Amino acid sequence: MANYKDIKGFHVQSLSSDPIASQVLGGAWASGGDLNTGRYQAGGAGTQTAAIIMGGGPPYTADCELYNGSAWTEVNNLPATKGAQAAGGTSTSSLTYGGYPGSGPSNVATAESWDGTNWTAVPSMNQFRGNLAGDGASNTACIAVGGFVNPPTGATAKTERYNGSSWTEVNDLNTARELLSNAGTTTASLAYGGATTTKVANTEEWNGTSWTELNDMNTARSGLGKGGTSTSALGFGGLTTTNVANTESWDGTSWTELSDLATARKQLVGAGASALSALAFGGYTTTAVANTEEFTAPSDFSQLNLGQTYFNSSSTNAFKVTEQPVPGGTWASGTNFPSALYGITGFGAQDAAMMAAGPIATSESFTYNGSAWTDQPGMNTASPSTARYFPGGFGTTAAGVVAGGEPLQAFTETWDGSSWTEVNNMNQGRTFNRAVGTSTAGLTAGGATPTKDEVELWDGTSWTETTDLNTARFGAFGGGTQTDAVMGGGQIPPTTTNTETWDGSSWTEVSNMNSARVLGGSAGLVSTSVLAYGGSPSALTEFWNGTSWTELNDLSAARRSWGNAGSASAALYTTGEPPTTAATEEWTANTTVATVTTS
Repeated sequence: MANYKDIKGFHVQSLSSDPIASQVLGGAWASGGDLNTGRYQAGGAGTQTAAIIMGGGPPYTADCELYNGSAWTEVNNLPATKGAQAAGGTSTSSLTYGGYPGSGPSNVATAESWDGTNWTAVPSMNQFRGNLAGDGASNTACIAVGGFVNPPTGATAKTERYNGSSWTEVNDLNTARELLSNAGTTTASLAYGGATTTKVANTEEWNGTSWTELNDMNTARSGLGKGGTSTSALGFGGLTTTNVANTESWDGTSWTELSDLATARKQLVGAGASALSALAFGGYTTTAVANTEEFTAPSDFSQLNLGQTYFNSSSTNAFKVTEQPVPGGTWASGTNFPSALYGITGFGAQDAAMMAAGPIATSESFTYNGSAWTDQPGMNTASPSTARYFPGGFGTTAAGVVAGGEPLQAFTETWDGSSWTEVNNMNQGRTFNRAVGTSTAGLTAGGATPTKDEVELWDGTSWTETTDLNTARFGAFGGGTQTDAVMGGGQIPPTTTNTETWDGSSWTEVSNMNSARVLGGSAGLVSTSVLAYGGSPSALTEFWNGTSWTELNDLSAARRSWGNAGSASAALYTTGEPPTTAATEEWTANTTVATVTTS
C-alpha cells in the first residue's frame, strides 16, 4: 500500500501530543516535600531547588527552613518572631524586612540578613509596614514595595531600596496597596495584585527609577505567591472573595492563564528564578498548611504554529489543525490613551499601532506597543487652520497613510516610522472616509460632506478615482486590500446595514450587517475576516467571514471612535465618545487546536 508521501510528495508530521504556543504554557504543578511547620504570612526567597522560608504563623514564629528540591530542613531561627514580612535574595544570601512582630499589632521596619548559616540584624527601613512585597538578588540588594502601615491604618505606595548598608526611599507605586507580590531586582522589578479597599489586578514595572502601569492580571486578588523576574514572572493562588488556585504567567507584556495549583490558598509563599520554574509553599485554606508544590515547564515541547496540520499519535489518533477562530475572541482592557479624545485615526497591528489627528488643533500622534503609548512627531496638516478628525488611515507603524478629515479636506500624509510627509492630495476632499490597504496600495471609499459614493486608489504616490460604491455612505466599517475589500454599515443617512464587496473593478451588494451603525472601529487585513465594533455609539461587535455577519462578544462600553487598528483576531480600539474617553480595549482570538474531519 502506498503511503501519504508516495501519493502527495510530503509527510504529515506525527506528534505524541498537541503543540503549545510557548514553553510556559506546557507547565504544570507537582507535589513537593511538605514544610516541617505549616504556616502563612511568611517570608521566602530562592529557587525551586534551593529555597528558604522564614517567620509566619499563626502564631508568628521565628522558625526558618531550607528546601533542597525534595525536602525542608530546619535551620537557625530569626532573631525574633515575625510575620507578614517581605523577603528577597537566595537560600544562602537573603534579607527579610518589615512585617508584624509576635508581641503586638503594630508593624515594624526591622530587617534581618541571612548568610547561609545565621541571621544578623541590619539597618531598618525608613517606613514601618506589614503585608508588603519585595525581592532582590541578595542580602545586599533588595526592594521593599507597598504594604500596610499601622498606625496610622492604611495601604501605602512607598518603595525603598537596600544597598547592603542603608535603605533609600525612591519613587512610589502608582497604586497604594497591601498583600501584593513583587518579582525582580532593585533595578528591574514587577509589582502585581494586592488590595486597596478591594482586590486589584494592577501590574506595575520598576525600571530602577520609577513605576509604570502595564496590563492587568486576568484575576484581581491579594495574598498571592510569586516567582521570577520583571519579564518572566508567575502569580499563583491568593484571595478574591474565596481562596483561588489560579496561576498566571507574565511575559513582559501581558498575563496568561496556566494550570492551577492543586490546593487553592491565600497568603502563601513563592520562589523561583523565572516563570518556567517556581515553588509554592505554605499558605492558608481553612487553616495554615505545609503543602509545597513545584511548577515546571517542559524543556522538550512542540512549538505551536498557526495553521499547522499534524497527526496526533496519542490515544486520540486524529488529524488536527491549529487555528485562531475569531468568534471565540473577547475584549480586554488595554492601557488608556494619553488623553480623552475622539475622531483620531489609526492603523497598524494591535501591538504596533499608530494613532493620529483628533478633534482639537493638535499635531500629536502616538504609537502603541501593546502596553504603553509613546508620543511621536506630529502631523503637518494639523494646525489651528487645518485641524482635522475622522480621516481615513491605513498601513503599518513603519509605513502608514492618513487622508482626508473633518472639516472637509483632501490632505494626504505618509508616515515612515519616524516622521510625517505631506504628499499628493486626494481628488476629492472628504471626511468619515474608510480606508484599507498598504502604504503603496490603498483604497478609500465613501465619506462626507455631502455623503459620497466616490472611491479612490492610492499607489504610493497619487490617488486615482475608480468605480463608485453602489450606496453612498460615510463612517462605514471595512477591511481588506486595494483589490479585495468589504464595506458595511455607515450612514446614508439614515444609518444602514448595507454591505458591499470589492473585487478590484466593481462593487457587489452582499448580506447586510445585523445592526445599523456609523463611525465605529474596524479591523481586517483580508476581506473574508473583518471585525466591526462600536459606533453610533454602540458596544456591538460583528464579524464578517466573507459570506455573512455574526454578532460576537461586546465591547465593555458603548462608544463611537475611529481609533482602530489590527486584524480580526487581534484588534485595538481606543478613545471615543460620548462621553469623551481615553479608554483602550484589545480584542484577542485565542489559538486553538481543532480535529480535522476526514473521510
